[in-house]
Amino acid sequence: MNFWQLVAELGLPIAATVGLGAFIMVIINYILGGIVSQIAFIENVITQLDNRIKTMNNEILKIDQEMSEQLGLPVDTDRVARADGKKDARKD
Repeated sequence: MNFWQLVAELGLPIAATVGLGAFIMVIINYILGGIVSQIAFIENVITQLDNRIKTMNNEILKIDQEMSEQLGLPVDTDRVARADGKKDARKD
């Protein structure tokens, strides 16, 4: 069906509305495609930052344990266990 047949059957306002509706759908799909790719990028950045925080937390715990040993203080095993998200399973 060509455009002029559609105009003859439905009228110009309805045919124009259908055409503009299709144009708006194309624009919305384009915009949402860009947003989805940006969200995926931001999710990747957040995952990397979370990994860095976990690494830094482990390094701080290591430094804390070494300082406690050098100063002759008892190592806080509960704090170490909380950092791993588990209870301390050691039997010392």
